[in-house]
Amino acid sequence: ELMGDIDVDVAIVGGGITGITSAYLLVKHGMKVAVLEADRVFHGTTGHTTAKITAQHNLIYHELIQHMGQSAARLYYEANSHALGWIKDTVAQNQIDCDFSSQDAYLYATTDASGDKLSREFEAYQKLGIEGALSNAIPFSIPIKQALSMKDQAQFHPIKYLSHLIGALTKKGGTVYESTVAVDVEYDERPTVITREGRRVRAKKVLVCSHFPFFDGMGLYFSRMHADRSYVIAGMLNGEYPGGMYLSVDEPSRSLRSALFNGETIVLIGGEAHKAGQGVDTLSHYVALEQFGRDALDLRAVLYRWSTQDLVTLDHVPYVGPITADHPNVLVATGYRKWGMTSSTAAAHMLCDAVLQRDNPYQRVFSPSRFYADPSLKNFLVENLNVAGHLIKGKFEIPPNSADDLLPDEGGIVLYDGKRVGGYRSADGRLYVVDATCTHLGCEVEWNHGDRTWDCPCHGSRYQVTGEVVEGPTKKPLERLR
Repeated sequence: ELMGDIDVDVAIVGGGITGITSAYLLVKHGMKVAVLEADRVFHGTTGHTTAKITAQHNLIYHELIQHMGQSAARLYYEANSHALGWIKDTVAQNQIDCDFSSQDAYLYATTDASGDKLSREFEAYQKLGIEGALSNAIPFSIPIKQALSMKDQAQFHPIKYLSHLIGALTKKGGTVYESTVAVDVEYDERPTVITREGRRVRAKKVLVCSHFPFFDGMGLYFSRMHADRSYVIAGMLNGEYPGGMYLSVDEPSRSLRSALFNGETIVLIGGEAHKAGQGVDTLSHYVALEQFGRDALDLRAVLYRWSTQDLVTLDHVPYVGPITADHPNVLVATGYRKWGMTSSTAAAHMLCDAVLQRDNPYQRVFSPSRFYADPSLKNFLVENLNVAGHLIKGKFEIPPNSADDLLPDEGGIVLYDGKRVGGYRSADGRLYVVDATCTHLGCEVEWNHGDRTWDCPCHGSRYQVTGEVVEGPTKKPLERLR
């Protein structure tokens, strides 16, 4: 833990793959680096990923050509391909035992409309010089119209991989501080990170690599991204997994890949994405994934289940670079959509080059200050109208039940002392009551049955049943009333 004020060359906030990889790169150049992690490393999005390392980011390249141009689309591909190659080389050179394996990646369509989209994506591959191929079958009991492959992608165990990077960077003098919550940046001659306990970390550069930027710098990131939740189950099959990584382009989405567990091959089935805090009972998403697994893969048993949250930018390209023009010594990396393993590694190289004042060919594509009228303006309006709708709706809804009506292990918006609140009754009968107004910008939180959390439908803040913050953009807990 960080026990006092420190002075470093680079302060990195966030102990996920972006922060750890950035630190690993910078200490190799003799920089004094401190990584500040609010919880434990790997306990956030990095520890909940399906860990596909690929430049095949759903239907992205046709879209990028249309909105950003062919040159920018090619640079996006190169940035992620370079990241994949760097991970592969790092694993091989350091003999990292992290279940790394090369896999072909596939997008598949089950409807004619989605098949047409795959055809357009394949045309984009050809324009950009991306090796890919169309086919009309995948090795599962899923009737498809078309599939598009990208060869020689990869998968691995991210925690085993990052554990090695942490060991290497600390041997070179880097330090990782856990249970250290950064809450603000004082921007003076040198930017200074302020922690919740009042500690001060002075640095020449600050890298904001937390999942959601803990410091906004008036960049209004909460209005330029939305949070998506998605779900994963890990299970055993009756037969053998045929290899490859798969993603449907239809809704609801389905993601497939294998993994090793106690020496045996298991399958990870993901999907069911929706905006955080919005949609049906979250437990139903796990039920849907299990049913899909039994129908399409002959799933024998479910071992684990979990969910994760991803941030999506206005144009689907991450924000990497100076957080605002007024704060050139504070750099940000966020908005990886669902492709954080590859994009975060690409971001780490861009951040490293920025700190070392080296040119990076991909920086202009990922710059946080970019703005493309189509689709950025349209998506900005849509997202913020959605926020306004939920803000108003939550204020005027009157819950039909009171806190006394809650059953064991049940939560929801209820009445308590005549006030609209969030209530949860634990399995042993203890009642927890919190103010249901999100402490970020005042939207009303919703109960997440699948994860037992309070989720904000406006900007994705999440809280424990007792009100403590799970993830931002909020920094303050919900007021606990009981």
